[in-house]
Amino acid sequence: MIELLKNTRKNLMTGVSYMIPFVVAGGILLALSVLFSGTAAVPTEGILGDIANIGVVGLGLVVPMLSGYIAFSMADRPALAPGIIGGMIASNIGAGFIGGILSGLIAGIVIYYLKKIKLPSSLRSLGPIFVFPLLGTIIVGGLMYWVIGRPTAMLMASLTSWLEAMGTGNLVVLGLILGAMIASDMGGPINKVAFSFGSAMVGTVDPSTGLPSATAVAIMAGIGAAICIPPLAMGLATIVAPKKFSVEERNSGKAAIVMGLVGISEGAIPFAAADPLRCIPANIIGSAIGSAVAIGLGAGNPAPWGGWIVAPVTSNPLMYILGTLIGTVITAGIVIALKKNVEEKVEEIHPLNNDIEFDIEIM
Repeated sequence: MIELLKNTRKNLMTGVSYMIPFVVAGGILLALSVLFSGTAAVPTEGILGDIANIGVVGLGLVVPMLSGYIAFSMADRPALAPGIIGGMIASNIGAGFIGGILSGLIAGIVIYYLKKIKLPSSLRSLGPIFVFPLLGTIIVGGLMYWVIGRPTAMLMASLTSWLEAMGTGNLVVLGLILGAMIASDMGGPINKVAFSFGSAMVGTVDPSTGLPSATAVAIMAGIGAAICIPPLAMGLATIVAPKKFSVEERNSGKAAIVMGLVGISEGAIPFAAADPLRCIPANIIGSAIGSAVAIGLGAGNPAPWGGWIVAPVTSNPLMYILGTLIGTVITAGIVIALKKNVEEKVEEIHPLNNDIEFDIEIM
């Protein structure tokens, strides 16, 4: 187990490298559909609605691919099915990319030990394509549903109740909390709890005016600012300190900036998955401060969305943008300070071209 986990960083990087194309393709398509729709929301009709759906499908595969190729790096092809299916379950139960990392590691460990079982000679050729993937999927899927899924659901319900009980007495403190939640898992369950809370507030209008209350739009301004800070910060960091990022990360940093501008926080997931101990705390700190600044300076956002795309409809748009810039600079600064320069070297990550080989013996 110790030997297997020694290479955790390499395994995470393998998962990230295979995941990045899905983030870029899905995220950019979704971002373009939102951008060209002219509204701060995902279009649902026409060609733009179809493009948005393609992007949503692409982003929906991010966690399964991350999980599957973490497992693949640990235990080769037999771990792909348990890893990808475990990652899909992580998405479905609301465990986010953190759940995907866990499912990938679990799948890799499970298959690693299953492969040590000595099968009868009649079943030996079926081990990699039938026995190990089947048993591994049952074990990983069961653990994801019964061990990880239920506690995750209970935690999300508790967080929602806690936010509702907090009230809106001190908006700046609430902004700090909501900003930290938004950035903690970038589109994952904690993010969705905070976003749903803000959207529900905006959806409750004042009967006398027919508009959302000033408190509601202030809360949504903080959330909207926090949403775009992680991807904008990662993109900025790759530009300011390129030597601290791999070539793949520098390329995905450009896509992250586009996604951040239109309020898609998933653009920062490749960076957080590759280096969670540095990137996630930096995202939380910067987004919390940026959210609080936007609220404290009097910004208001009536649209249930984030990023700069909503700036034209906000009250005090300059203050809203200033909040995002402050949070972005803080997060990028922390990441640059914590990360070390990467060694530029080309690593062969399990080429797939010659992988379609079946060792089947007819007895």
